[in-house]
Amino acid sequence: MGNYTATVLLDRSGNTYPLSDRRWRGDDGSPLALSPLSGLRPEQIDQGERSLWRYRAVLPVDPDYRVSLGEGLTPLVALAWGEHRVHFKLEWFNPTSSFKDRGVSVMVSHLRSQGADRVLEDSSGNGGAAVAAYAAAAGIRAKIIVPAATSAPKILQARAFGAEIELVGGTRDEVGAEAVRQSEQIRYASHNWHPMFVQGTKTIAYEIWESLGFTAPDNVVLVAGAGSQILGCDIAFSELLAAGQIDRLPRLLIGQPEHWATIADTFNGVDRAGRGERVPTVAEGASIATPVRLPEAVEALRRCGGAAVAVPEEQIHGAVRALAARGLYAEPTSAVAAAALDHFISTGTITAGQTTVVVLTGSGLKSADKMASLIPA
Repeated sequence: MGNYTATVLLDRSGNTYPLSDRRWRGDDGSPLALSPLSGLRPEQIDQGERSLWRYRAVLPVDPDYRVSLGEGLTPLVALAWGEHRVHFKLEWFNPTSSFKDRGVSVMVSHLRSQGADRVLEDSSGNGGAAVAAYAAAAGIRAKIIVPAATSAPKILQARAFGAEIELVGGTRDEVGAEAVRQSEQIRYASHNWHPMFVQGTKTIAYEIWESLGFTAPDNVVLVAGAGSQILGCDIAFSELLAAGQIDRLPRLLIGQPEHWATIADTFNGVDRAGRGERVPTVAEGASIATPVRLPEAVEALRRCGGAAVAVPEEQIHGAVRALAARGLYAEPTSAVAAAALDHFISTGTITAGQTTVVVLTGSGLKSADKMASLIPA
């Protein structure tokens, strides 16, 4: 067991619930979070474990119930980006080719410890594939509700793992609303709502810290949809700061598709109505209009002195090609982070002497149809 025996769940109203509670949201209807955990020290890392469970001392799940497919320990590759040397965190080396495997491994392990035998997830693709895979590994039945416009390879992947698939027309948020309705009959394992998902996602930050010689970078550049990477990095780096393992929080710098930039617009004080009607984006994984943890994501950016930008569609297209030209076959959602990198370099937010990490969340193979439209024949 880890150092989390006194940890409880909290909602926005300050209500507390035991960690063993089976709820997925608070009595006030808000998402749940864990009370703070102690940060990790280098000697607590299980060096013989080749997965994110090497950090189990700060994962609030009994490792006897863990469900792992070898997720985590993804490469951190330093490459030239113009005049800068930038570290790219390649999350497509996870088992289902996206960062979602981190959070889902911890979430499904927690659900397994509670005896779950069937779970429900709503997803624009990668989260559903991850839940389907880890549910299969745990012997748990899974139902995935997916936007009808989701890339076919992502739907195929979830179906291959034996999940029941329900396609729903409309926006990503409408899909989420349908899942909430069905959650009265099926155990809801939403990667956007469940507090254990961000506990798994925080291992991205722990790996960055370990890979950089137990130091924090100056900047971490992320794409944001629902904001789980923002929250995961904020949790982990805050734990490390409180434990005296780093001397400052790195800046979290985020990008979002222009018409789906709710976190960025809220952070920047931009009136969303001025952007006009929302239009589809090639970065389907980030097309979330109403992130359920919006206040928490914005506060995390403010706490670290971060920044946020709404990225025009043509810049996402260009970033896909720029990454591919360096040997990085990243799906368009991931490329939003690379487009944001360009923006923050051009504005002087990122300077050449700083250590900058860019997290690339998923493989271009997950969005073959969209990649085909962006790569010249």
